[in-house]
Amino acid sequence: MADLARGTMDANGITFTYLEAGEGPLALCMHGFPDSPFTYRHLLPALAEAGFHAMAPFARSFAPTTLPADPTHVHTSTMVADQIALARALGGAGSDALLIAHDWGAVGAWGAGSRAPELFGRCVILNIPPFEIFGANLVTYEQIKKSFYFWYFQMQQVIEDRIREDDFAFIRDIWGDWSPGHDATEDLGHLRDALRDPAHLRAALGYYWGQFDPTRFGSEAWAAGQAAAWGGDIPQPTLYLHGTNDGCHGMDAAQVATVPNHAGPGSEAELIEGVGHFMLVERPDEINERILGWLGRTA
Repeated sequence: MADLARGTMDANGITFTYLEAGEGPLALCMHGFPDSPFTYRHLLPALAEAGFHAMAPFARSFAPTTLPADPTHVHTSTMVADQIALARALGGAGSDALLIAHDWGAVGAWGAGSRAPELFGRCVILNIPPFEIFGANLVTYEQIKKSFYFWYFQMQQVIEDRIREDDFAFIRDIWGDWSPGHDATEDLGHLRDALRDPAHLRAALGYYWGQFDPTRFGSEAWAAGQAAAWGGDIPQPTLYLHGTNDGCHGMDAAQVATVPNHAGPGSEAELIEGVGHFMLVERPDEINERILGWLGRTA
């Protein structure tokens, strides 16, 4: 793996630490949970070689990014605001810039692409589809089983200790379910570094406390708030990739094929056989090739 530089940037009220490589237009790469920006460790050098300033922040709640005064309730609107603020602060945003996002990062990207289209010329979004599809899937029996942790994480008196047990064994098992067969040893090491401090773990759980409060989750008010934060269809050409073995959020080929309907001309979507949720580290050469190939086709 190429050496990645580190930097810091103030945006949306906190100080983000980020990994970076290369020079040129911005390629902002956002990760999710339970993950870290090192999920982009293979893609950042490839983007740099392609002429981009590739930057992957430690997302809100993940050390060494600093914590806000009230870290424990992170809403979709906060993720969207973070991505917009980062793009404006980092420089290089505009029609040549890229927004690349995975998991919670993808949730924020659908909103950021919609609300601030002037900041990003193209998007690459992995594993989480637009809200219209995501929301419909959430209420299916199969997805409810996959998303059990949404509700388990609401047990705030026990969940922090449970996750820390046996050196984050619960998170190890999540990775095993979401990306079957992948050796996540290196990835879990980076994640432990980001969440070992109890305050940062609590803040990371705040994504689930802020999104899935059981007193509101599924209500009309909840759905309206989420739809407003995610925004409408995005105008940018967008590449959407999903894996058949994704144990986090399941999609079939028919659903994946509809994703370009929610994005701009030149958009493509692919359901990749045999890959799971953390595709960027499962089969990095193959996924990099797909991303860079699409960027070449839409340049």
